[in-house]
Amino acid sequence: MSELGFRPFDADNHYYEATDAFTRHIPNDMARRCMQWAQLGGKQRLLVGGKVNSFIPNPTFDPVSKPGALDLYFRGKTPGGDIRAMFGELDPLPAEYHDRDARLALMDTQGLDGAFFFPTLGVGMEEALRHDVAALCAAFSAFNRWLDDDWGFAYRNRIFGAPYITLADPEWALRELEWAIERGVRVIVMRTAPVPTSTGGTRSPGDAVYDPFWAEAAAAGVVVAFHSGDAGYGRYIDDWEPTGDFKAFQFSPMRTITSDRAPFDMFAALVCHGVFTRHPRLRVAAIESGSEWVAPLIKKLKKAYAQGPHAFGGDPVEELCEHLWVAPFYEDDIRQLADSIGVDHVLFGSDYPHAEGLADPLAFVNDLPGFTDAEVHQVMRSNALTLLNG
Repeated sequence: MSELGFRPFDADNHYYEATDAFTRHIPNDMARRCMQWAQLGGKQRLLVGGKVNSFIPNPTFDPVSKPGALDLYFRGKTPGGDIRAMFGELDPLPAEYHDRDARLALMDTQGLDGAFFFPTLGVGMEEALRHDVAALCAAFSAFNRWLDDDWGFAYRNRIFGAPYITLADPEWALRELEWAIERGVRVIVMRTAPVPTSTGGTRSPGDAVYDPFWAEAAAAGVVVAFHSGDAGYGRYIDDWEPTGDFKAFQFSPMRTITSDRAPFDMFAALVCHGVFTRHPRLRVAAIESGSEWVAPLIKKLKKAYAQGPHAFGGDPVEELCEHLWVAPFYEDDIRQLADSIGVDHVLFGSDYPHAEGLADPLAFVNDLPGFTDAEVHQVMRSNALTLLNG
């Protein structure tokens, strides 16, 4: 039991993937098109689609950074310099980062009742395979079965592992969702990006071709969480600042300043293309995507609705605030978020055990000054349970 008097629910926890997360269940005939490991220059490197992938500098995660190592950096309270030096001394990979029973014991110590668990490496892999939809779907079929093996989708009703589903193949996406529902899934994870297609183009996730998927998620009460990762927006920024592939923790002022574009666009598309109108029971969440985009999106939706109300199935701001829950960065103006979307749709997410997260998940409460005790309880616990249970 925490000093809060209740045990919070963390909407943003992470595991570190085992080295066979993408390979344990991959069919032999797809292995070369998906993920492989290779020794290059004396280091174990991850190959994705036959190319070295640098989304995570050390995808074995051993050794790994300390939780919260970059806390002050993300609060803008460091003098800058080499971000790699800010990680400090790395640690051997502890059991609680890859073993669910060890993690439950740690959660007891931390005072957490439960948490959503998201990929670390996995959120960067769709972009790497977007030009090969068959390989993309095969890779995440394999990944999701590893996740079910090692973490489960609702382990002890406390660890809620989120399988990763891409809409790139609508029929595969629906089958994968149905399989996950049969396995007791409560939350799935997707990226904030247009949907890649097998013809090399893209579609909005609001295209009617995906309606069977959204309908199934809504009917089953599955939370659709959109988590930050490689959304492919680097390709747009490359037009201004060509630097090549996305690399985590490689600092660029331009990319930092434009980092809120993907969630803004994603949730604008879901509203403007009628997903919430056609699927009124659907519940979605923005995880580790910050919240500074929420108020500007609401402002834009209000203006668009005033200019062309006939283009919407209802008030777009009301739809957004009804269907979307947001886990802000701890350094955000969380009061502004609560005033924008409603305090009942604000989630506590620590990003533990990532370097950019909080070393002590419950320290998030220190970033809720001015919130009443009842509001703190909402943010730290009851909102997530409402989202989870409908």
